[in-house]
Amino acid sequence: MIFLGIGYLIIFLKRYGYSSVGYNFFLGAISIQWYIIVAGCLSHRGTTGFDIDINIKSLITGLFAAAVVLISFGVYMGKVSRIQLLVIMVIEIVMYAVNEFIVLEELQVADIGGSMIVHMFACYFGMAVTFVLRRPEDTNNNPKEAPVYHSDLFAMIGSLFLWLYWPSFNSILVAPGNDKQRAVINTYLSLTACTVSVFATSAFVNKEKLQMAHVQNAVLAGGVAVGTTANMLIQPWGAILLGTLAGIISVCGFYYVQPYLNEKLKLHDTCGVHNLHGMPGLLGALAGVVAAKLADVDDYKDSLEQTFEAAKDGRSSSKQAGYQTVAILITLGISIASGAIAGFIVKLKIFDSPTPQQLFDDQDFWELPDGCMQPRDVENVDPSGIALQSVSKVESA
Repeated sequence: MIFLGIGYLIIFLKRYGYSSVGYNFFLGAISIQWYIIVAGCLSHRGTTGFDIDINIKSLITGLFAAAVVLISFGVYMGKVSRIQLLVIMVIEIVMYAVNEFIVLEELQVADIGGSMIVHMFACYFGMAVTFVLRRPEDTNNNPKEAPVYHSDLFAMIGSLFLWLYWPSFNSILVAPGNDKQRAVINTYLSLTACTVSVFATSAFVNKEKLQMAHVQNAVLAGGVAVGTTANMLIQPWGAILLGTLAGIISVCGFYYVQPYLNEKLKLHDTCGVHNLHGMPGLLGALAGVVAAKLADVDDYKDSLEQTFEAAKDGRSSSKQAGYQTVAILITLGISIASGAIAGFIVKLKIFDSPTPQQLFDDQDFWELPDGCMQPRDVENVDPSGIALQSVSKVESA
């Protein structure tokens, strides 16, 4: 999911394919290692001379951390240099591990599939970074910020791969038993309901024509939205409702919210991460509040303490719902604040940013096969970096 699924999902840009899948590979590999170190240090806080244990769980949680970095990468993809990507990753992993420790260890919040700590955190961290780094040329409808037919098809491979394996993402850390079965079943029901609503909503807003960006991304929103409640007793209708709402919200985000944020707030989101991870993640986190409030010993029986760790200490359902709400606010606060700080740091002059001609383009950063060198889509640029015209050889002839 991390290396193939996300890597191919974000490969849709016509001139940025090498960078999309290549930087995804690099960032994913280094994020896992850095997270294991940071999380290991946090788990041994206040002690000296400790060893960091590496086991299957630490590798899995390392992959979760890599997912956070790669989701955020989708927000500012094509607009930052490799060194900037590396610095952002170092900061993000540290702050993600801190937020994870506070939410899961200190507050003992239920979020098995990461609607809060993975998807919400990654989205709003990335949005804060791109808001601080925003430049006129980033949001000026760059002609290279577009797909071609075959790049969209490759991106669909990543989407299908993620869709098929999302139940494993939401259930991998659940102990075998009823909880694990619920996590798988709820995720599949949510994904299938989301897919149906995405096709219907896309056809509705586009006046009967489907948009590939919606199908590639929004069909995954059901997995995001059900993450927090995946192993909870939300009933089949609850999972289907969450998936349906997530699909509608995600498509409307692509069609209405993203253009508004880009034009009015100059908040540019290359891959539409806010539509796939931000809003559906918030929906899932709020669903977790409701599900915690409605949790009942008679319903869960012996699995209550497995689903809600804090139940072992006698925490009531109302109190658990309160902690779930606090966790949402803490996650939003830490992600936005740390993302803004990371943006300010990589905006310093010691870090080179891509020139307007280098945005969304592999040409200056990869050895390309013979025949792949193309004339710049943006040939004439005014002093502010805004494209004045795009002229191809065919048009010139």
